[in-house]
Amino acid sequence: MYVCSCFGITEDQVKKHADGGACTPRQIASACKAGTDCGGCVRRIQALLGRGDCARRELVEGRAAPVGPAGAPVALGVTPDVRLSDAA
Repeated sequence: MYVCSCFGITEDQVKKHADGGACTPRQIASACKAGTDCGGCVRRIQALLGRGDCARRELVEGRAAPVGPAGAPVALGVTPDVRLSDAA
């Protein structure tokens, strides 16, 4: 069944992106454009995403952060041990 008729995105495609780590409608939009035209599908996307386990959602809602191999909390989207001066 189609979720986003503007871009022809199906429920299965949204679920696939969610399984790949997209936790919010904005992340789904970044992955496949769903919800970026008329916006009529955003509520359906939210319903499909539900309140399942998502590392980023856990960080936002104040739940326990994911733990790395050394037992330290992992900050998503951050490369460990890299300083800006090193990355440039």
